[in-house]
Amino acid sequence: MDGNAFRSTFSDLALGSAMAAAARDYQKELLASEKAQSKAPAYDEVDLDELMDDPELERLHAERIASLKKEAEKRQVLQQKGHGEYREVTEAEFLGEVTRSQKVVCHFFHQEFIRCKIVDKHLKILVNKHVEAKFIKIDAEKCPFFVSKLAIKVLPCVILFRDGVAVDRIVGFQELGGVDDFATSALEARLLRKGIISAAEKENLEDDEKASRNLRSATYADSDSD
Repeated sequence: MDGNAFRSTFSDLALGSAMAAAARDYQKELLASEKAQSKAPAYDEVDLDELMDDPELERLHAERIASLKKEAEKRQVLQQKGHGEYREVTEAEFLGEVTRSQKVVCHFFHQEFIRCKIVDKHLKILVNKHVEAKFIKIDAEKCPFFVSKLAIKVLPCVILFRDGVAVDRIVGFQELGGVDDFATSALEARLLRKGIISAAEKENLEDDEKASRNLRSATYADSDSD
């Protein structure tokens, strides 16, 4: 037998076997793919018009709108009472301010005390997050009657009122970590434990801590400019 013809025939047979094997592999892949597709969950098409007319969705939407409206009305009433801003009040205004609101945070301060300025900066952050409480401050030197009545001896002193009654106080920074650059969240947690403020639905702790880290430098910058 001619050697070249033998090699040619052998090559043809090998090629035919390889093609047959490739065909079998291809067929297996097709079957596997069809099988996988048959197992995939079938999703019914959704008619958007029907979805929009769903009574349950309409009810939930109406409840959400009503809730937002009620919250906005509540916020407006509180703002009319002085909530939502950190204000300084006089001795003549003090009694009316603490009795007109259910929850009040009052900072007794001294103009020259650096730690009082630190407290101011923290309260300015919290007043924007907690409209449910009123945040005010009063110059201790200008309200001797209430300083005496409330037995205030050390500043800064933050007194917490509920329904016009002093229920707690924060004196100095001892409860806030004992350092001048304590985090706003430390004061916030202290007010939260006493129930003077409520837990926010959404808190941005990163922004809070960033603001707290800037407090010390900003405070001393203010003191240099005074």
